[in-house]
Amino acid sequence: MVAPAHAGSHSTTGPTVVALGDSLTQGYGLVEQEGFVPQLRAWLADNGAGDVRVVNAGVSGDTTAGGLSRVAWTLTPDVDAMIVALGGNDMLRGTDPATTRANIDGILAEADKAGVAVLLVGMQAPGNYGPDYKRDFEAIWPDMAEKHDTLLAESFFKGLGEGDDPSAMRAYFQPDGIHPNAEGVKKVVEGLGPHVLDLIARIPDAAG
Repeated sequence: MVAPAHAGSHSTTGPTVVALGDSLTQGYGLVEQEGFVPQLRAWLADNGAGDVRVVNAGVSGDTTAGGLSRVAWTLTPDVDAMIVALGGNDMLRGTDPATTRANIDGILAEADKAGVAVLLVGMQAPGNYGPDYKRDFEAIWPDMAEKHDTLLAESFFKGLGEGDDPSAMRAYFQPDGIHPNAEGVKKVVEGLGPHVLDLIARIPDAAG
């Protein structure tokens, strides 16, 4: 089977993990090798999972609705597992949390149908939308992970040390303050990497 163009030249005979996401997954503002997926591939290789093929299915600007619209054709028969990292653009647009919840539910239902293991990456909302929005939005990911029996990572940015000195965290972001720079991505990968190893362990015969 010919690998998709966005999969890069990394060819293996091991399991395939697709990363469904937005600009954070796609690698916005970075040269290719500094992006999330290439750095994750390197981290996995350094941690005993070098045979895993990671496919970049990140689309800059994508919402959970966009992810839902393309997840079925993203889950090709060769895909064994999926990382779902969407929701940031819903939040930036002030999307009704009920809509985001329905979209995440639909994405995970497609994964259930395809029989692929999932790592769902959570998202935190700022307080400026009000406490009700923040509560309802942040509840989506743990609720959906429980409903669909997926793995859950609390936050894409957990590796940056959330709650630490904000001025120190700024050093890990590009000038827009939204997208991590290469060093920031490295820390993101270090935070998410163990969850991805857990995801790989859920793939039948992944070790063999």
